[in-house]
Amino acid sequence: MSSDPFQEVDDFVDSSLQTYHLDLARYAMPMKQAFQAYLDDHKDVKAIFVGTRRTDPHGATLEHFQATDRGWPAFMRIHPVIDWHYAEVWTFIRELEIPYCPLYDKGYTSLGGTTDTHPNPALAKGGDGKGGYRPAFELIADEEERLGRDWS
Repeated sequence: MSSDPFQEVDDFVDSSLQTYHLDLARYAMPMKQAFQAYLDDHKDVKAIFVGTRRTDPHGATLEHFQATDRGWPAFMRIHPVIDWHYAEVWTFIRELEIPYCPLYDKGYTSLGGTTDTHPNPALAKGGDGKGGYRPAFELIADEEERLGRDWS
């Protein structure tokens, strides 16, 4: 959860909650503490699906089913797309016509908050972005996915 979210992300989440009949739990705290609070609130949860892929930070050595690391709240992590590439994720989404956040059509390829996320320069039309940006599904190289993020 970002402290400076995009309105488009919030709107997409709200729409998804209704479309898929989801029950969203929000915790305004660091991830480790949020997982613990979630597990405290939902004692029957033993496993959580995670969208991590091998090309994501810390994803290279993950397995499809893996318990959390020492020092983290205990649950089984399930990584159904661990071996998918960025382009394969988009092929799946587009082939099945799954709705997605409209920021991806504006050149964003990895979403954080409004202060640390920008359209991906690898998708800039004309090389400088002044002509706009191609949609995220046109990105091919996994290693370019997070070029629009400011990491500090």
